[in-house]
Amino acid sequence: MKLLSSAASPFGRKVKITIAAKNLAEKIEVVSVDATKGDPTLNAANPLGRIPALILDNGDVIHDSHVICEYLDTVGTGPVLVPRSGPERWRTLTLASLSDGLMEQALLQVYEGRYRPAEMRVESWVERLQSKIDRTLDHLEKAPPQWKDHPDYGHITLACSLGYLDFRHGGKWRATHPNMVAWLDRFAAAVPSFAATKPAG
Repeated sequence: MKLLSSAASPFGRKVKITIAAKNLAEKIEVVSVDATKGDPTLNAANPLGRIPALILDNGDVIHDSHVICEYLDTVGTGPVLVPRSGPERWRTLTLASLSDGLMEQALLQVYEGRYRPAEMRVESWVERLQSKIDRTLDHLEKAPPQWKDHPDYGHITLACSLGYLDFRHGGKWRATHPNMVAWLDRFAAAVPSFAATKPAG
């Protein structure tokens, strides 16, 4: 199989952590693509031109990151990352959804600065995105999500969203969210692939 992704993508990062957790590293080749430049390999796999995308051995393609991680959870070995049923499943998926949303707001802020000329930027829009980020972090700070035996898919997604805030937003969130800083430190200690997939540059 081939995973089309980039080192900087938080969505790709959570798939890479899932690959490690499910003992699939030897079965999946990670191929670096540039979604910002209309990479033809990526566009052929996903006409939306979004990463990550997973090309299976039979040529079928799975995207986006959530679907890929659910698929990998069913074909790999190791701990179950997405509970199959019951309240735990919905808690896991809801945390993952919240964390994906956190990534998306942070990514939109980056795009606003990268692609829109300074004189055309709408500050109220940037502030609205930031308010969603702040509200989500404040919500998590009150009761950081816990795990028993191992972090699950929701925890992986949350860790990658916080990692992206460190990478692209200078880690400003840390000053006012000590409980979540401690939570991320605990996650990093439990999941070595988090450090191994840290983006650089």
